Amino acid sequence: MTSIEGSVVLVTGGSRGIGRALVEALYERGAKKVYATARDPKTVTHPDAVPLALEVSDPASVAAAAERAQDVTILINNAGASVNANFLDSPVEDVRREFETNFYGPLLVTRAFVPIIERNGGGHLLNVHSVLSWVGLAGSYSASKAAFWSQTNSLRLDLKPRGIEVTGLHVGYVDTDMAAHVDGPKSTPGSVAAQALDGIESGAFEVLADELSRQVKAGLSAEGGALYPQLATA
Repeated sequence: MTSIEGSVVLVTGGSRGIGRALVEALYERGAKKVYATARDPKTVTHPDAVPLALEVSDPASVAAAAERAQDVTILINNAGASVNANFLDSPVEDVRREFETNFYGPLLVTRAFVPIIERNGGGHLLNVHSVLSWVGLAGSYSASKAAFWSQTNSLRLDLKPRGIEVTGLHVGYVDTDMAAHVDGPKSTPGSVAAQALDGIESGAFEVLADELSRQVKAGLSAEGGALYPQLATA
């Protein structure tokens, strides 16, 4: 179990959306310090947060952030991109760009901060996934999040002996800029953040933050037509 109270947390993509809600919720639960990262740290608005410049796909930027934040005990990999490249028609570089941010970026950050968390007595890693980790409806985005889910599951095994627990957070549509085009039910960032922190404190392997995520996860054992009705034959 990992306590939020008294912890030092780094949240990637902490200036807006779920990231900003996580920063707020962490302080409400008694975190000692929260580093909120962004490409432009001036966009971090929480009065108590420590703004930190970070481009997750840039090894030099990741190393600089790790050098500055040597007291971290909880890492939250929240930053992500939504390119949604089509596998047949989009430039392959667009697919690579999605993976650089959504798969390799969190990997670089995790590799940089695991030794720090371990030196500080152990702690927790939270990775923010998506219901689209399980449904291939968004091209490169779905594929990158599926790969990230697999990365999380592997890291859970690798980090347990090092005193670091791992939680994966899955969400459907959330009322953020990324889902502004969606006309349908959305979770609030605050609700998602609260469930994520509950998962950290309870040591949950996964947090399914909404009904859509729970339904899709439960349907993974069904035939392909259940998840993809367009494949069903007449």
